Amino acid sequence: MTYRTSGHVGLLAAGLGAALLVPAVTAATPAAAATPAVTCTSAQAGLAAKLEKDITAALAGRRGTVAVGLYDRGTKTTCTLRATSAYDSASTVKVTVLATLLWDAKKHNRYLTDTEASLATAMITKSDNDATSRLWKQLGMTKIKGFLAAAGMTKTTPGANGYWGLTQENVTDEQKLLKLITAKNSVLSDNSRAYILKLMGQVVSSQRWGTPAGAPSSVAVHVKNGWLQRSTHGWRVHSLGTFNGGGRDYMITVLTQDNSTMNYGVTTIQNVAMAIHKDLVPTTAGVTRYTPTSRPREAFVAAPPQG
Repeated sequence: MTYRTSGHVGLLAAGLGAALLVPAVTAATPAAAATPAVTCTSAQAGLAAKLEKDITAALAGRRGTVAVGLYDRGTKTTCTLRATSAYDSASTVKVTVLATLLWDAKKHNRYLTDTEASLATAMITKSDNDATSRLWKQLGMTKIKGFLAAAGMTKTTPGANGYWGLTQENVTDEQKLLKLITAKNSVLSDNSRAYILKLMGQVVSSQRWGTPAGAPSSVAVHVKNGWLQRSTHGWRVHSLGTFNGGGRDYMITVLTQDNSTMNYGVTTIQNVAMAIHKDLVPTTAGVTRYTPTSRPREAFVAAPPQG
């Protein structure tokens, strides 16, 4: 079955993960790529080695191409895998769109309008592509690029011609964004950060898969996913998540492509996430918040299929 990504690119803008809608394509057969080594560092003795071992084991035998980023403030732990490789963003770019909207509003010392707030809520909690396209068009390239520069997201390239779902992003820049959202900084106000986290914490249940898998019950979960199928590299399936509470404060980015199906990508991401949660919070039983059985419900895109 061919999925429509929730998020068209322009959906492609939207598509995406709501995935981008691109012309109907046949999923490519994923190639088993040689996996570069997972690299971790930590101030906690033994943690880096354990994470390297367990993330590597979680990816053993998985086909496709996977990029991983982890940062835990409490233990000063960082893990990376293909951190600088570029991926089509699909709907994960929606967090950047919201951050740009709030950053620009702060610059002009104004609150969001009721319409903007409604669009932002639909964009994040339901991955609504039409809402994303409206905000993307309203902001324009100058403001979007302005936010990326302010955030230090120097390797993120906005999709052209309204195809926001084809924005090029990598793990390094997505982790920079998650760090800005989760700690005081000069780019996003405290109110803006709280608003982004609130919406990411209210994502509809059918889209709370990915990095939240195995998250301990002691942490609050904030997530935004993206999925998109194209004629090259098959399914892109991504998940951004931040987790805090019970003395923990960490964030995970997993970007994947060359997946044969959407669910295959979801499972790969969740295998990685479960290993990370278990290692960071070993005393708390994890809770798998989403188990793919068929295809997740997607947010529909209102833009015509584009690719």
